[in-house]
Amino acid sequence: MSVDPMTYEAQFFGFTPQTFMLRIYIAFQDYLFEVMQDVEQVILKKLDGIPDCEISPVQIRKYTEKFICFMKGRFDNLFGKMEQLFLQLILQIPPNVLLPEDKSQETHSYNEEEFHFLQKEIEQLQKKYKTELCTKQALLAELEKQKIVQAKLKQTLSLFDELENVGRDHGASDFREGLVFLIQNSGKLRNIRKNVEKESKRLKIS
Repeated sequence: MSVDPMTYEAQFFGFTPQTFMLRIYIAFQDYLFEVMQDVEQVILKKLDGIPDCEISPVQIRKYTEKFICFMKGRFDNLFGKMEQLFLQLILQIPPNVLLPEDKSQETHSYNEEEFHFLQKEIEQLQKKYKTELCTKQALLAELEKQKIVQAKLKQTLSLFDELENVGRDHGASDFREGLVFLIQNSGKLRNIRKNVEKESKRLKIS
């Protein structure tokens, strides 16, 4: 059997030419075996009608097998030549013939230099794409950081608004006065807490 894969022919036929030839070879062997079995049965029936026949069924089987081997050997020799003719003249697609799905190659064919140029261009585009992808990921990470900063800033501004409102409730005209008021009152609160702690310790000791 041929060792050429003949992939283009397999694309066209839907099967490899070698597989086609192998099926023919197997079909012939099966047919030869079936025919010789039928011939053997006919001979055995004929011999049953001959009185005192010295030929036994075992001898008939022996000669049948010899004939099968002889026919198989002859067919193998012929099949090798037949296979070569089929694969070269019938089942082979000429090099200048393109399948319908490959017709675009006629108008878009490339030589080796153009092919290498396209490969380099593809590699450059792939590198550019990877760079842009990394840049995009970095920008997205920075955007997430900015969102966090904005959220914290919003919380701080909200706190300042609350402090300003507290100052206004206690007579402060602006944020600065309100902040001074809060600092003074926080100092008073610390003093009160210290006094409470001292009094608590004194009561425990007594």
